Amino acid sequence: MAIQWINGHIVRKQIWYEGLFTLTVDCPGVAPFECGQFLQVGVPLADKHLHRPYSVASPHGDQLEFFIVRVADGELTPRLWEMNLGDTIDISSKATGGFTLEHAPAADAIWLLATGTGLAPYIAMLRDSRIWNSYRDIVLVHGVRHVTDLAYTDELESLVRSSDGRLRLVPVVSRDRPEHGFHGRITTAIESGALEEIADLPLSPHSSAVMMCGNPLMLDDVEAILNARGMRKHKRNEVGHYVVERYW
Repeated sequence: MAIQWINGHIVRKQIWYEGLFTLTVDCPGVAPFECGQFLQVGVPLADKHLHRPYSVASPHGDQLEFFIVRVADGELTPRLWEMNLGDTIDISSKATGGFTLEHAPAADAIWLLATGTGLAPYIAMLRDSRIWNSYRDIVLVHGVRHVTDLAYTDELESLVRSSDGRLRLVPVVSRDRPEHGFHGRITTAIESGALEEIADLPLSPHSSAVMMCGNPLMLDDVEAILNARGMRKHKRNEVGHYVVERYW
């Protein structure tokens, strides 16, 4: 089925660091969607329509956020990086994808694991009431290479302060030493027990649900670690412990 496009207009451009940015697009008319789903974002060219799927970093509304990293040799992201306020951008009228809380297992605590711009769906979820009504504890783990790659920090730290201890934020930085969090990779943080120590929560099949989004190598490695702990992928007809969203 052909994609139906809505012309949106950029109303805000937040630059987190060189090549890492969020575009806020005013785009009334997009059909209601669940946090964690993605929309197509694109621009028309002379010979084709260039577009890619992006998880929405905000709940459904007239204004939608997209968390993007510029890929130096990419076709689309350098064009998006050059866009400014008032520029027109195409957004698909309907969202797709199953990486939503509706498809996540029930548990006392939910662990949200992300690398890079895989953070986007969790920003949307944390701005919505469903996750707060469904889980007692929430642990957000964001893996990046450099401290400068950590985005939405002020908003997330504000949520931590206002959550009365329910939200834990754990930055995991592989090439720099963060002021707080873990220096290394998400897999190392889990295997060493440091992640549970920092979060002050057990990551176990008895109390935990896990959502993970981002680099496929991280996803494969974490799946193997969780499987070794007796945790299994959550399926529609088979209750498990974790769900996965692969960005590429």
